[in-house]
Amino acid sequence: MIKTKKLGLALGGGGAKGLAHIGVIKELERAGVPIDFIAGTSMGAIIGGWYAATKDIEHIENIFLKLKFRDIFPFREFIRHKEGSLAGGERMKALLDGHMKDLKIENCKIPFAAVATDVKNGEAVVIKKGNLAEAARASSALPVIFRAVPLGGKLLMDGGFSDPIPVDVAREMGADFVLAVDVSSKWLKEDGNGSEDVKSVYSAISNSMALVEYQLARPIIKNADLVLRPPVLNFNLLGFGDSGQIISLGEEEARLYMEEIRKGAGIREPRKTTGEKFIDFLFNSDKN
Repeated sequence: MIKTKKLGLALGGGGAKGLAHIGVIKELERAGVPIDFIAGTSMGAIIGGWYAATKDIEHIENIFLKLKFRDIFPFREFIRHKEGSLAGGERMKALLDGHMKDLKIENCKIPFAAVATDVKNGEAVVIKKGNLAEAARASSALPVIFRAVPLGGKLLMDGGFSDPIPVDVAREMGADFVLAVDVSSKWLKEDGNGSEDVKSVYSAISNSMALVEYQLARPIIKNADLVLRPPVLNFNLLGFGDSGQIISLGEEEARLYMEEIRKGAGIREPRKTTGEKFIDFLFNSDKN
């Protein structure tokens, strides 16, 4: 295989919908398409950073397939925590620390950058070094739900409020071809089915914030060379119980556009030598 362009993956936020990123990466691996750079925001930073550090997408998938809503948003934490956020984020911190605590961004197997938002001025903060778990937590610290994360002398919150799908970051890292995965274009859940009280509070806040991210993403996404939009409209932003279905939809979307991806990344099979052509000729002649 010959690859003439460097491929950058720009992974957007979207809560549980962002698990479609796992499916996209699985399909890229299956098709033998190398990823040269990864830039991620919010869930895109969690999935993208984890994969960039380990290149073990199956392990990441297994973790999220077992994850439930209560694992990240326990009712007791909701009741107990009253200052600055609905949940302090201890469970999320424990989850990320448990798998990423000793990982450094600068040591990632694939160059990686996470995007967060400076609480003070609303500007995007691109994190390219330091502790991976802290960067992922800062990038996914959704206001009201989670506390902002102090990092590098700044107070950081979810990157979706400044750069929902970090296409330009992937480009600046050196990508010739930027493949964006957008799970926020259609932010509103179609059916109006309710859920348990605590979860509906989180959902209402998340969906309102998702609308803001959607408006910000519209001009940004135009700079991508190709955009994948897994059909995750009907899934809740906090629907981690639907992980398997969401991941599968990511796989299907990537498979649908794989020919375009390969072409955009400049991937082609090497030309056969004269000797190889002769062997093929003899082999095919024998069949006839």
